[in-house]
Amino acid sequence: MKILVINAGSSSLKYQLIDMETEEVLAKGLCERIGIDGHLKHSPLVGGKPVFNEDLPLPTHSEAIAAVIDKLTSAEYGVVSSMHEIDAVGHRVVHGGEKFACSVKIDDDVMAALEECTPFAPLHNPANITGINACRAVMGDVPMVAVFDTAFHQTMPGKAYMYAVPYEYYQNDGIRRYGFHGTSHRYVSSRCAELMGKPIEELKLISCHMGNGSSICAIDHGKCVDTSMGFTPLVGLPMGTRCGDLDAGVIQFLMNKYGYSIDEMLNILNKKSGVLGVSGVSSDFRDLDAAAERGNDRARLALDMFHYWVAKVVGSYVAAMNGVDAIIYTAGVGENSAETRAAISSYFGYLGVEIDPVANSKRGEDIMISTPDSKVKVFVIPTNEELVIARDTRDIVA
Repeated sequence: MKILVINAGSSSLKYQLIDMETEEVLAKGLCERIGIDGHLKHSPLVGGKPVFNEDLPLPTHSEAIAAVIDKLTSAEYGVVSSMHEIDAVGHRVVHGGEKFACSVKIDDDVMAALEECTPFAPLHNPANITGINACRAVMGDVPMVAVFDTAFHQTMPGKAYMYAVPYEYYQNDGIRRYGFHGTSHRYVSSRCAELMGKPIEELKLISCHMGNGSSICAIDHGKCVDTSMGFTPLVGLPMGTRCGDLDAGVIQFLMNKYGYSIDEMLNILNKKSGVLGVSGVSSDFRDLDAAAERGNDRARLALDMFHYWVAKVVGSYVAAMNGVDAIIYTAGVGENSAETRAAISSYFGYLGVEIDPVANSKRGEDIMISTPDSKVKVFVIPTNEELVIARDTRDIVA
């Protein structure tokens, strides 16, 4: 079975074609600037075919999907002989609200439910829905599956997901903690159990997804019991450009003093805050590391704040689960920054954590970076959300 995995943004569309017999990625690519001038980079990974990397007219997502299908099946760049070899499509969908606690086969009822979830993710869900509709228009009756970022967190108990606001806001408006990066947390926790040689149902794990957007997830016997993002991805840790947890009174104070509208204020909190706002240097942790090494005190402060917050949230989840067997680092920063991992892990002496500097210096592979006698194990596991989407799609379609 060959499955096409689609991740549609407002003006972009990422994809992978995966052979589920071997779980080998046959091709991957990215359509950019959809609705503007259009660009497609298509990379065949089998058969020695060349990479296609050129501007293309992509006025809508439908043309982008058609261009993807054309390249996947073309004689020069293709990895399949025809569209009939693509057995199903798996779509990443950011928000499923409380309606979806697992992946589902897409039909008209599911599409209507996705529309109802749009107010919870107004920047993401419309793009996901557009991508699905474009695929349905171009690919006809090929079965399609929706895989939700929020679904993994639907096992949280009420004490973890509720906000202490009047209860009718939850009843009437769905105001609660939803969490994000669920597909990533699900993959790395399952992979960690494999590496430890134990059933996930016997383990207490904490997954640290650290990138430009970051979240932490407490996973007790395979189920999410808490996560650091909330109603939106704005809260939790200080991130690349997002503020993380913030006293709401600060928002009122700044709006009153500077005359900001709520949209202006949210733009500041989403796009001008986090480590970028503190450092004044960059949202890229590599730039912050370099600036800190040159003696930039604000870059050092931004890094220290991030490390501290990760360690603090991890500690709270150890308490929430009454213990932890392993801590996982993943995503762009978690997988690639040995300095970040070492700095965060230095807080975990109380857990009996000791880091092996040689193992910690490696990147791009599944590896235990704690010493063999470390009481709590620490792993680096590159995330693979596309594979989770493909597996769910295979299982549901089959």
